Amino acid sequence: MIFDLGGVLIDWNPRHLYRKLISDPAEMERFLAEVCTREWHERQDRGGDNDEATATLIARHLAHETLIRAWYGRFAEMMLPMPETETILRALDSAGVPLFAITNWPAEPFPPPADRFGFIDVFRDVVVSGRVGCMKPDPAIFHLALERFAVDAGETVFIDDNPANAAAARDLGLHGLHFRDAATLREELADLGLPA
Repeated sequence: MIFDLGGVLIDWNPRHLYRKLISDPAEMERFLAEVCTREWHERQDRGGDNDEATATLIARHLAHETLIRAWYGRFAEMMLPMPETETILRALDSAGVPLFAITNWPAEPFPPPADRFGFIDVFRDVVVSGRVGCMKPDPAIFHLALERFAVDAGETVFIDDNPANAAAARDLGLHGLHFRDAATLREELADLGLPA
């Protein structure tokens, strides 16, 4: 079984950090839409260098230097636990189900803080997009993971909160589940005869 991390086991959202740094919600949303954008961050998810990306962005937005540096400098503060899904993961691990992960995540900082996300240790292997230079839903990352994990697509369940990623997995023959919430996932896994 292959899990996504952000949005399934980790509530990753830059707003968890930037609400502490920008008091005006509208100003915070403008900053995330116009300065530290999703597109900018995804370049690091694909293997871009965090320091270089930060310096380049600061050169374009000097007035926001402190806020831009906070993105990767305080990255852990963008994450909150998702205990209900972690309970499912632990049940699968206790039942001996082989567990792996594929995550769209910069090469650094990975892994997430062990004191808050110790469940990372249950995975036999994790493919991190920023380290392999491609990200979901690109089929290349799935092919790489299947080979590295030595698992058969037709016998593997993949769970992701992004419908496009789950669909890409299904296109490659995996049993792709679109994660919506822990209760629904528990039912879907039970339907597949898996302990959850």
